[in-house]
Amino acid sequence: MAKKCTFKRGVHIPERKERTTGKPAELVPTPKQVVIPVNQHLGAPNKAIVAVGDAVKRGQVIADAASPGPMTVPVHASIAGIVKKIEVRTQSNNTEGPCIIIEEDPSVSGDVFMEPLDPFSCSKEEALKRIRDAGIVGMGGAGFPAHVKLNPPPGSKIDYIIADGAECEGYLTTDEAAISAKIDVIIKGIAILMHITGVKDALFGMEDNKEFLVPKVEKAITDGAYPGNISVRLCKTLYPQGGEKLLITALTGREVPSGALPSAAGCIVQNVGSLLAIGEAFTIGRPLIKRGLTVSGGACGHPRNIVAPIGTILADLPPEYFDIQYDKLAKIIFGGPMMGTSVPHARIPVQKNTSGVNFLTLEETYIDEEQYCIRCGRCISNCSMRLFPVLMNNALEASAFEEAQSLGIMDCIECGACTLCCPARIRLTQRFRVGKFNLRNYLASKAAHEKAKAEAAKALGEKNG
Repeated sequence: MAKKCTFKRGVHIPERKERTTGKPAELVPTPKQVVIPVNQHLGAPNKAIVAVGDAVKRGQVIADAASPGPMTVPVHASIAGIVKKIEVRTQSNNTEGPCIIIEEDPSVSGDVFMEPLDPFSCSKEEALKRIRDAGIVGMGGAGFPAHVKLNPPPGSKIDYIIADGAECEGYLTTDEAAISAKIDVIIKGIAILMHITGVKDALFGMEDNKEFLVPKVEKAITDGAYPGNISVRLCKTLYPQGGEKLLITALTGREVPSGALPSAAGCIVQNVGSLLAIGEAFTIGRPLIKRGLTVSGGACGHPRNIVAPIGTILADLPPEYFDIQYDKLAKIIFGGPMMGTSVPHARIPVQKNTSGVNFLTLEETYIDEEQYCIRCGRCISNCSMRLFPVLMNNALEASAFEEAQSLGIMDCIECGACTLCCPARIRLTQRFRVGKFNLRNYLASKAAHEKAKAEAAKALGEKNG
């Protein structure tokens, strides 16, 4: 194999994958109840289209946008049963949001799947509609609607489809399990994307800690015999190699311009979980109603790769299934330890973008008190986006939002590398998340003030006219 790809800077993190690597994904016992968030995507909000007391079948649409637009995807029932409640619950991003609670009912049976569709003979519009109707989003974490990625702005020239199998976060091995078990469907998903976009070349990117999977991937590419060129590229194991902008740079040498989407660099990137869901949406007509994830961490007695219905509450599964040792538990994180979200309890539902749930011990967490910045510059030398975290933090502390913007805070991918390497234990990543929110509010307020000022000047001019 050719020289391994990489990007500049980044950090080496404790991988801690050994407890689940090589383990196949197990289908969990069907939960008696699921809690399905109405909104699980980046875009316009959905609303429930079922009511309390309704009987719903598995695969039935239960939430969608009032006026379905390009940045909307529906949500489907992941089990058959009765809608017991529609209420606000805590979700995996640690915010409150409306959820549909479905209780399993043996009197309700059957699935509501779509008819299989040949992706290579249908039109582009039909293919994009199928992906939207299946409710597929980016399953690596962001939740960006998949059909939107595949329909880039007019004038965009896409040269590469990139399959993101890097899985650079610690603990997580769910992508590895998917590649090992269903690589044929994943490769078909890549071929579908190539057909929809008319792209002739695809790159399957993985870190070299998964080099043992290369023969299996290459065999699936050969056996699939799809048009175009699909090749495997190994990257050095370096965090955050799985970030789409960094993977693009590692595999192609191109950079995504500031504030732009990957299409501006001639690339479309999809996580292998999303590619698997796309393949199944065409082959068997199943919408995105379940997902693979890793459940691990030092306080988890039985770490596993699992496949669970969307809306599953892990705490509702039999206690012995994961054997959570609550006397050792210090933190629960949805996602990986670097970019995931710490949640207050285990009664949080699995969502479309839940790649893992980690039950961490005190030794596995960073809960030291913040100290004063010593201006060591480690956050700068380890920032994969080549930003200046210390300067951005100074600007935010002074509420100098425009300065923070000019320093590139909106280009921060919130990977957590700066926080990890900071000897003063300053929660830089969290500060930047809050800072982005405050910057958006500041810019909106400024725009409203300028508009009101212009309207007042216009009215005064007309009065004196």
